[in-house]
Amino acid sequence: QVQLVESGGGLVQAGGSLRLSCAASGRTVSNYALAWFRQTPGKGREFVAAINWSAATTKYADSVKGRFTISRDNAKNTVYLQMNSLKSEDTGDYSCAATPTFLTPTDTRTYANWGPGTQVTVSS
Repeated sequence: QVQLVESGGGLVQAGGSLRLSCAASGRTVSNYALAWFRQTPGKGREFVAAINWSAATTKYADSVKGRFTISRDNAKNTVYLQMNSLKSEDTGDYSCAATPTFLTPTDTRTYANWGPGTQVTVSS
């Protein structure tokens, strides 16, 4: 079983940056695809970004392309989300997720392992 714990959330002004981290434990996730989702009261859980096990392939939601970058460090069993040029609509509870495959990375049903989330609030 994989345990995931996010960190790095907080309050930031619009236009600012934050870097989220998600540390895995319980087993190595070096051969897992990893992803970030966010949840807001109005939209439910929304796909943000995903990365395959080798970091050779990434996928982003259209709303964050060019502003967010997902990366991973398999030696540290950690995935990151660098968020730049933040907007008020980026506010939400950000969770990381892990799955053995990269077939449908935007589908929440793909992921069996989830972290509890970290809150990001962007003030305008």
